[in-house]
Amino acid sequence: MVGFKAAGALFLTGVATATIAGPARAQATEDLRTDGVRRELEVRRIVLDNGMRVLALPRPGAPVVSLVVRFAVGGVNERPGTTGAAHFLEHLLFRGTEKTGTEDWEAERALYPLMDAAHDSVVAARVRGDGAEMERLLARISALEDSARVFTDPGEFDRILRRAGARGLNATTSNDATTYFVDLPSHRLREWFELEADRMANPVLRGFYSERKVVIEERKLRVEGDPGGALVEAHLAAAFSVHPYRHPVVGYMTDLENLSREEVAAYHRSYYGARNAVTVIVGDVDPDEIEALARRHFGPLPAGAPPPPITAKEPEQRGERRVELVFDVEPRLRIGWKVPAATHHDTPALELLATLLTGGRSSRLHRRLILEDRIAASVSASLQPGSAFPRLLVLDAVPLGPNTTAQVEEAVYAEVERLASEGPTEVELARVGNQVRAGAVRGLVSNFGLALRLAENEALFGDWRAMLGHPERLRAVTADEVRHVARKYLVREGRTVATVVRGEGPIS
Repeated sequence: MVGFKAAGALFLTGVATATIAGPARAQATEDLRTDGVRRELEVRRIVLDNGMRVLALPRPGAPVVSLVVRFAVGGVNERPGTTGAAHFLEHLLFRGTEKTGTEDWEAERALYPLMDAAHDSVVAARVRGDGAEMERLLARISALEDSARVFTDPGEFDRILRRAGARGLNATTSNDATTYFVDLPSHRLREWFELEADRMANPVLRGFYSERKVVIEERKLRVEGDPGGALVEAHLAAAFSVHPYRHPVVGYMTDLENLSREEVAAYHRSYYGARNAVTVIVGDVDPDEIEALARRHFGPLPAGAPPPPITAKEPEQRGERRVELVFDVEPRLRIGWKVPAATHHDTPALELLATLLTGGRSSRLHRRLILEDRIAASVSASLQPGSAFPRLLVLDAVPLGPNTTAQVEEAVYAEVERLASEGPTEVELARVGNQVRAGAVRGLVSNFGLALRLAENEALFGDWRAMLGHPERLRAVTADEVRHVARKYLVREGRTVATVVRGEGPIS
């Protein structure tokens, strides 16, 4: 059903750095300059009475549309005990409602309290360390789910859309958001609105316990069985002592094992209200038709209470932090420096700084580590793990044996110090400026890429038009600004270093 489940898979860092205030029903706004030609975006922005925002953008071409629904909920909205809830819920919302995915809802529903009571007893037995009782109860849950399957068709939601011509039906959960998306023939929009409204209003957490096994296996594959995933998790836990960016989007194993159906249902009630959603439709669309469909199908949805705010604020870091993992694999290095949220005015300069360091064969660290010193097999830099809150500029590198992570780390700091001291040359700055701007607009060529970017900017800044000024902000960054952010943020006391070293670890 859904194969694009990577936590944090959608990092759209090319966002603008200031909010443009003021709602608008329709605008003709310039310009993406994807090919040097002046372009306009005529976006219809519809705000429903329940607070849901709907953006419709007509684009000439094939009779298809890209549909994106973004909820402002992700790993950052979790606490110890509920980590992984957003990602788990993303899986479950493909399994139908009281109308789709069932042949006898009343008979199916009658089995759920029995499963949930058995699960409560499993948790109690786990606390007591009673393995035999746990196995007996887990077998009972499996038998009850087998009984429920007689009444269910959990693939119906997926099948209805695919029969309507859907392509790319999928979703992803990141630290800041959960995003659902699909491409569809434009004449089948009404069916999508009906299905999506039903899914928002009447989800059934169908197959809860069998789907939990899928999520647990995903964690084993992506984290516990993967040195790279384990390194990322350990690094974020060390870098963030308070802020929920420290929690893995896939969740901790103990939380995944113990989450109850009611806890996940309560999570849905808290964060899946209409006011927390942005819907974007790009392609062969009539904005008047979209507005009518949105008001008819999405308008009656409950607004929901305002989601609980993120009050945790990461305290100032006053010294380097280090963590080491032992695996029987080649060494790896991960360095993260604290930097501000994407909305901060330093973000364009930080984007150029990251590209100066590792963006392509002519970048500083690619030349130094790979081409000249030949001490690394790969190196990359990115801003993560989210956008809405202060985050990290992360550098990942794999040493080229027999070189060590310490040798690579020393060379990295030398290049960072040189950049902070001297700044980039004008030739370098022009090159990386063009590179970053080109990357920012490449994703906008397709309807899907543009829909994603519109949804992200509308959710993050409160106005999709914030994205339009980003190329100009990148173009305006000076060498002094790049040198300033390197001096300000890439400092020892603000960095966290994680390494994988070879040893008798769990991976062979």
